[in-house]
Amino acid sequence: MRTTLTIDDDVAVLLKRAMAHSKRSLKQEINAALRAGLTAPDAQLRRRKTRTRSYDAGECLVGSIDDVSNVLAVIEGESFK
Repeated sequence: MRTTLTIDDDVAVLLKRAMAHSKRSLKQEINAALRAGLTAPDAQLRRRKTRTRSYDAGECLVGSIDDVSNVLAVIEGESFK
């Protein structure tokens, strides 16, 4: 299949390096890169699961965060009741 590709500058640099290292043509190098990417196992394509550690920030300083005026008063240091 013939097609036209628009390759980003950073990818072009990587392709040129790979071509110099492998002594393959542009066509061969692009085909090899596409094969490697398209046939990679799903496990390699998935992102690793990350975990966010919890932190106990203590007791809430306001009764309810739905009461905006009370939250603003606490933030600004006012004694609001």
